[in-house]
Amino acid sequence: MRVGYIGLGKMGRNMVLRLLEQGVEVVAWNRTQDARMDEVVQAGGVKAESLEDLVGKLPAPRIVWLMLTAGETVDEYIDQLETLLAPGDLIIDGGNSFYKDTLDRNKRLSSKSIHFMDIGTSGGPSGARNGACLMIGGEKEDFEKVEELCKLAAAPGAYAHLGEVGAGHFAKMVHNGIEYGMMEAIAEGAMILDSSNFDFNLSQVMELYNKRSVVESRLVGWLQEAVAEDPKLQEYSSTIGHTGEGEWTIKTAKELNVDAPVIDKSFQVRVHSVHDPDNIRNRAVSAMRGKFGGHSVKKS
Repeated sequence: MRVGYIGLGKMGRNMVLRLLEQGVEVVAWNRTQDARMDEVVQAGGVKAESLEDLVGKLPAPRIVWLMLTAGETVDEYIDQLETLLAPGDLIIDGGNSFYKDTLDRNKRLSSKSIHFMDIGTSGGPSGARNGACLMIGGEKEDFEKVEELCKLAAAPGAYAHLGEVGAGHFAKMVHNGIEYGMMEAIAEGAMILDSSNFDFNLSQVMELYNKRSVVESRLVGWLQEAVAEDPKLQEYSSTIGHTGEGEWTIKTAKELNVDAPVIDKSFQVRVHSVHDPDNIRNRAVSAMRGKFGGHSVKKS
């Protein structure tokens, strides 16, 4: 199995390294030819000097996996690949694209008989390296062609074909909306504990919460790690990043006439955090984002 891979950021590089370990031949290209590419080549990957070179090194029908920042960058590379690929070739968008953009891209590519799939990828950089959770959208025939590839990229049992093109990114969008609400609730609980008269050790409480309680979760575990290292999370920014998925979830819910107050409020907290007084609640959300996603969340 040989696949082309474009984008060696935190997620992309780690997924490529995992695929190489699983015996997949990967032809990789990254805009910046730096140490990340060197690491991939040292692990057995094939370096592409250009997009033309990448396509030329793939057997037909070709499979090209994109792991890029959502938005114009994805369209930029799809526009270039359109002119290089042949009918029957397949492009996979593994990033956090908005599902409506995915539908538009599929329509455009279908007119050239180029196949398209969307794979929402969860688990952060560590998941990409050790086995991610893959939410897959696309035609059934295309999924059958790439199922083995998805199985190798995913943690055991952590992939599923959810429906036609767009279903994967839609499911990932909702996943991230849920994540917003969960992180906010955990952070609010941490702030209440910290504000009480009991002088709680937050690391101890979070560790306890994460041992067979109802709120046991990886998010609680990541917060426990953060407060163990920095009890008041003073090194973390109280301004919380928000990269699109939460807002997309809220807008989509409104289009569907679905009330989503928890996700909506948690998103608003992030938007307004730039104006909020510094507080441990917001720093806790930043800390969790840093732990699972490798986001830049420390104070400048």
